[in-house]
Order: sequence, then C-alpha cells, then structure tokens
Amino acid sequence: MSEMKTGAIGIFDSGIGGLSVAQAIRQLMPAEHLIYVADTAYAPYGDKTDEVIYQRMNLITHHLMQVGVKAVVVACNTATTAAISRLRLTYPLPIIGVEPGVKPAVTASKTRVIGVLATPRTLATPAFASLAQRYADSATILLQPCPAFVPLIESLQFDTPQMRQAIHSAIQPLLTQGADTLVLGCTHYNFIADLVADIAGPDVTVIRTENAVAQQLRRRLAECQLSSGEKAAATEQFCSSGDLNLFSQQLRRLWQREGPTSTNPGVFALAGLCVAQKAQADI
Repeated sequence: MSEMKTGAIGIFDSGIGGLSVAQAIRQLMPAEHLIYVADTAYAPYGDKTDEVIYQRMNLITHHLMQVGVKAVVVACNTATTAAISRLRLTYPLPIIGVEPGVKPAVTASKTRVIGVLATPRTLATPAFASLAQRYADSATILLQPCPAFVPLIESLQFDTPQMRQAIHSAIQPLLTQGADTLVLGCTHYNFIADLVADIAGPDVTVIRTENAVAQQLRRRLAECQLSSGEKAAATEQFCSSGDLNLFSQQLRRLWQREGPTSTNPGVFALAGLCVAQKAQADI
C-alpha cells in the first residue's frame, strides 16, 4: 500500500482541456505526482465512435498502469459520457470522470432555465440524456452544441474576435429563452469561462466543474487509503500523442504552477496505434 501511495495520478484528455482539471488537482493536492496525457493525435474525440473512444481510453490507461499510477482522471466530458463505465470494469483502480454541472446549475438558477454548452458528441450521448432527465422536472435544460470552441482553444485563440463571435452566437439563443445559468460541459471551455461570463453579463452564472472533480479525486484517494503522505511539492510529467512543439506552447501558456516541475523526456508507444512522446517542454 505504501508503494501505491507514492504512485502518480494519471490524467488524460483528447487535448489541452484536461489541463484545467490537472491545475485544480495540483492546487488541491500539491503533494501528488501527476502524469498528464494529451491524446491530440486522435483529437477531437467528438467525431469518433464510442468504440474508438474506448480504445483510446483503454490504451492510455493501460500505459498509465504500466508506469504505476494509483488513480486515473478522465478529464474529458466526451470520453466520460462515452465509455467511462466500461473503463471502470476493465481496471481495478479509482477512475474519476467529469460530467456537465447540471445539478449545481439547477440549484443556482433563479429562472429555472439553464443552458448547457458542450460538444455535439457529449450532448448526443445516452449518459448525458440520462443526466439531463434527472433534473428535467426541476428546470428547463437548453442544449447548445459548440463545435467552434475546441479548435479555437487548442490553437490558443482565447480573447479574439473569432472566439468572441463564437461565444456570442452560442449563448445568445439561450439568454433569449431566459437562461440565467450556463454550464460549461467541456473541460476545454474552462479556459474561456471568464470570457463567457463577460459576454453573458453580470446576471448570468457560469458553472464549471474542475474543482468538484479535484475534490472527488481527493475523497476517492482517501477512501482507498492512497493519499500521498509526502510533504514536499510533487512532480509533473506532460505527454502528447501529437505535435510536441504546439504542446510545449500550450503548456507555457496554460500551465500555472508553483514548485518544481519534471518533464522527463522519453518515447512510448500506445499498442502500436500511435506514438506518444513525453513533452520535452521548456516551461
């Protein structure tokens, strides 16, 4: 058990969106080692079938298990809704997912009308339909697919005219229908949360869930007696299956941290389906 306590937490997403979750985990648990995998060679997951998404999740989790992680965070709403239940049946360690914050949104809303911003793929899954149905009697839940957001965020176009226009086009129909609460249903969207709030106006609440995911992870580690007993700040490793130069730029822009960071260079193959390299990022 002591060896497991010193294992890292594995975190993965189809791209950089999960970095927002990793940052929340780092802030809440500074003594935990982190390994982040951005599966950008197969991004976006939103245009993949459930089976393909599961194959990616399985390959990445298998690799993380090989390097000794003690828990895995699926920091992607699309992947969580597509296949996390299947992943949990495959691996005997804590696996934490993310889902749109419909419950806190219903609680926060005064008009009882909430808007969910997410990828088209997430909104189309049975898992999300089930989530929305649980609260259908409590509020009107409006769905807004946002296919333009992730490509802009991956290319680091945050407060740009293109992003502002995309946000305005997405949220205006929801506000017109009375929504006073907006749910960010994709981890990528956390990086534009302030911009969404600015465009929506002061009377609209924006719900994001990365802190809730970090808190759930801490609870699960404690329940399984896997919490790190170390006091010093821990290390981080960043991995990408895509363009390492771009990934390095993304990390320099997005990863805010205190304490030492490890980027341990190396190369590993994910069952021959792609080659993923640990980013030799000078951040």
